[in-house]
Amino acid sequence: MNRARSLWERVPMPVVDIVLVAVAAVDVWLNLWDDTPLAVALATLGCAALAFRRRFPLGVFLLTLPVALTQPVALALIMALFTLAERSRNRPLLAGCVALSAIASSTPWPLARLSEIGRTMTLIDFVYCLATAAAPVLFGQLLQAHRDLARRLTEIEEAREHERALHAQAVLARERTQLAREMHDVVSHQVSLIAVQAGALQVAAKDAEAKEAARTIRSLSVTTLDELRTMVTLLRASGGSVTELTPQPTLADLHKLVESSGTQAQLAGELPPGVGSPAQRALYRTVQEALTNVRKHAPGATACVELWQDGNDVGVTVTNTPPTRPSLSLPGSQQGLVGLRERADILHGTLKAGPTTEGGYRLRLRIPLSAE
Repeated sequence: MNRARSLWERVPMPVVDIVLVAVAAVDVWLNLWDDTPLAVALATLGCAALAFRRRFPLGVFLLTLPVALTQPVALALIMALFTLAERSRNRPLLAGCVALSAIASSTPWPLARLSEIGRTMTLIDFVYCLATAAAPVLFGQLLQAHRDLARRLTEIEEAREHERALHAQAVLARERTQLAREMHDVVSHQVSLIAVQAGALQVAAKDAEAKEAARTIRSLSVTTLDELRTMVTLLRASGGSVTELTPQPTLADLHKLVESSGTQAQLAGELPPGVGSPAQRALYRTVQEALTNVRKHAPGATACVELWQDGNDVGVTVTNTPPTRPSLSLPGSQQGLVGLRERADILHGTLKAGPTTEGGYRLRLRIPLSAE
């Protein structure tokens, strides 16, 4: 059925119009009843008007009424009714046209023959003509509804495609944000440690080759940090604000983090076992970022990591002493504290950072115990 309709739609409209006019003319010629010049002229006009039925459906229907009145034909009027019903949404108008069509088709012509046929037969003929006229109207309305439904389904499918595209963009932005955080929190953390250790080895080594190797390692590490900073910035530019992370560290990993930080640091305090996973990740990332900053900006300083609970809030405070030697020239993206503040805001917490009166630095995170 779809194939037949597709073939029909390929036929040019002028060809269809010519065929319909020709078939209507043949119908009049085979069933010609009134051969007077006036009746023939009205029939010719009604058949020719079918070529304009798409542009003037109501006018063409009115022009075919005299054909139905003067000749026992039906094709011209049926085609005019079908086209009008296919293109009009005015139901009262269509009902009136069906009634006019039935009256024109059932009224005897000439009118003097009404007494010969009788009112009963005329009424029966009217009912028959009424049913005949209603059929093309119903079919035209059905075709109109089918087109409306197809158009609506197309709009729904386009809306769904748009929603799928938006969802894909949102997922991509979320994944980019997660990747940016992980690159900064994990990869940058390790590369910074390599750069610091290479710098210390470069200062302490006495062998020339060892110094050169350490210098090369430190130079490559600094270049890598610069590239990572650029990548993190680009990823953040198109990312969202979702903070689900993989891998997902917990408070149990803090001891290992402090021991491997490359900084003389102590871990003090405990937290209740009811701390949620998002809060544990936020605490871990805060300590990680703070110790990384100590290594980069306060060489030789000691740090104290204190876990604490204050009523319904939990938190961590990382405090470091002033540096004992000049810091190495390492790139800083300023994205670490931005990411930590984002985590705190999402968990309805606060993050405070600033220098201490002794010349050191303090980072303090407070979040609700029930943060999810």
